[in-house]
Amino acid sequence: MCSKDSEFKVILFALCYFHAVVAERRKFGAQGWNRSYPFNNGDLTISINVLYNYLEANSKVPWDDLRYLFGEIMYGGHITDDWDRKLCRTYLQEYIRPEMLEGELYLAPRFLVPPNSNYKGYHTYIDEVLPPESPYLYGLHPNAEIGFLTITSEKLFRTVLEMQPKESDATAGGGISREEKVKGILDEILEKLPDGFNMIEIMAKVDERTPYIIVAFQECERMNFLTKEIARSLKELNLGLKGELTITTDMEDLGNSLFLDTVPEFWTKLAYPSLQGLGGWYADLLLRIKELEAWTCDFTLPTTVWLAGFFNPQSFLTAIMQSTARKNEWPLDRMCLSVEVTKKNREDMTSLPREGAYIYGLYMEGARWDTQTGVIADARLKELTPNMPVIFIKAVPVDRQETKNMYECPVYKTRMRGPTFIWTFNLKTKEKPAKWVLAAVCLLLSV
Repeated sequence: MCSKDSEFKVILFALCYFHAVVAERRKFGAQGWNRSYPFNNGDLTISINVLYNYLEANSKVPWDDLRYLFGEIMYGGHITDDWDRKLCRTYLQEYIRPEMLEGELYLAPRFLVPPNSNYKGYHTYIDEVLPPESPYLYGLHPNAEIGFLTITSEKLFRTVLEMQPKESDATAGGGISREEKVKGILDEILEKLPDGFNMIEIMAKVDERTPYIIVAFQECERMNFLTKEIARSLKELNLGLKGELTITTDMEDLGNSLFLDTVPEFWTKLAYPSLQGLGGWYADLLLRIKELEAWTCDFTLPTTVWLAGFFNPQSFLTAIMQSTARKNEWPLDRMCLSVEVTKKNREDMTSLPREGAYIYGLYMEGARWDTQTGVIADARLKELTPNMPVIFIKAVPVDRQETKNMYECPVYKTRMRGPTFIWTFNLKTKEKPAKWVLAAVCLLLSV
């Protein structure tokens, strides 16, 4: 049909490969796409019609127009997340470009765009040349598959555990009953739960409310709401177990959560995103309280700040910008954060920076940080989320920001990504940023 036969065929082949990749990438969960989208064959069919019409109407191949129509309208019409939109756009920039007409474009490692052929020829080419199914075909690292299989098996075991009968009074062989186990966990949590922060006392310590001090106040208040609810609900359940109160559905749900080692829903509503079981979550909560106690003792900023320890990490990062803006009398809306990854760990840090802050406790997913060369490097097999060294963050005017050889790396609170996004850190890279976009490289506050 098409007057530009060879151009039509080569772009059509790349478009089909693109369709297969974006549709199949969903199986990698959050590392595939931040949100799941209903890509379907209709998107491909309409894109092919658009391709035909545009090639017929133009003397030269309109590369930019085609990429825009496929990426922002046909497929992009489904996409609601900015990072997913960037991923879709990057795929098209890599797959649909002028080099493909010379047959010099690799769609995947060792998989060149095929030469002009007929239907049967293309099928033979795919059967013979396409590498076996692996994350490499999507631009991902093999670790993505390990992560996705681990999450799937954890879900399976969790479902099996939740399906066990609840009414066994005691396990065979005279073990403890369900109620006794719940009571044991309940007592342990209440025993370790510290008193709330005395806000009046804390506020009285301060003369001037700097941006950092306001962040500390907000964090203490939110922690008080959470610990108060934990104490209230556990004491209520305790009375219910003793028979002094009627067991309500909320109390029953709380008992089930304690027994199955999951965080009760009405606690998570007041807390922060986390994928941990109850034991890990509670240990993490106690660490956060300890950090806040140390900070509110004399309100000097810790030498290195545990960014994951905040309910609202954005507020701390914004406070860095506000402090610098006030000090230098710069307009806040013309500021951004400059990120420098140091070669040191938390233990090596002895003093505060002159401005900005040192943060620690971040993890990288999809790649690793090479401390020797100071750039992003390919992940090592089976190292799913390697630790990052201490990161120095300071605020600079937007026009002084370094943008050359930088990968805009999203920072998320958990591996769920999507709604847990908090900021973008510019990290140095020797390879082109597109590689890390396709590999879904990000920083995580907790794993």
